[in-house]
Amino acid sequence: MAPQDAVLGWDEDTNAEAYDAFTRAHPMYDATSRDLACRAHLADTGLVVDLCGGAGATARAILELLPDRARVVSVDNAAAMQRVGRRTLTDARLTWVTAPAEQLADHVPTGSADAVVCNSAIWKTDTAAVFAAVAHILRPGGRFVFNIGGGFAGVRHPDEQVVRSGPSLNALIRQVAARDHGYTPPSIAADTPPKLPLETVTKQLTAAGLTVIDAEITAQHSTMAEKRAWLSIPVFARPEGEFTHDQRMEILDAAYALTTPDAPAVTSWLVVVAQRPKASA
Repeated sequence: MAPQDAVLGWDEDTNAEAYDAFTRAHPMYDATSRDLACRAHLADTGLVVDLCGGAGATARAILELLPDRARVVSVDNAAAMQRVGRRTLTDARLTWVTAPAEQLADHVPTGSADAVVCNSAIWKTDTAAVFAAVAHILRPGGRFVFNIGGGFAGVRHPDEQVVRSGPSLNALIRQVAARDHGYTPPSIAADTPPKLPLETVTKQLTAAGLTVIDAEITAQHSTMAEKRAWLSIPVFARPEGEFTHDQRMEILDAAYALTTPDAPAVTSWLVVVAQRPKASA
């Protein structure tokens, strides 16, 4: 079963407002966006696509690195997220397109994009279809840069083990929910394979006509306080199951009380850089 935030909630104003506020108050999305934008080599670009761009957190990072003449097209299927973005991020170089990632090629001319960047959201898409669409719009030599959460990619950065001094906030949420509400977490077989390991991603990219030129496991460092703020966004709130948002927030508060606010927390990412091959001379 897909997590509740895979398809639901993104086109709701409450989630969109809370998500945008989080991206502005906490460094997580800003840091990952900057990392991806830097890997895309944007200095000489003319057109960049911010794929699954939400309310514009990644577009902000891209715009800071672009030459003045360049443009950004932010594509997302959630109109609520883009309504927030249109209000809070005003830049003449930015165009908003409300459409699924899989339909990218219907909205960006063939071979016109110098780079495509996708932060934190590729796992929610039909990746094979999206990779084919990206290959269609990239110019020869253009880069496609995206990241995949460690759980979906089946990777863990060494820092995640070194830094951790106790249970994660998600684990504590499950414990509190079980203790106070009789919650039983959904069973997941120990041998369940990750959804998007590098091997699968590489095969799909290759089938689409793209070449992987770099892949790196990175660590995003934050704190329990930042994790709590992130889990307060309704679309991310846990645990799964028949809980109201108020109940989830009560569980979150009880779990957070068992932590130290400035205790370090680490999230692992698999960062992939692919390229459309340059035309032969």
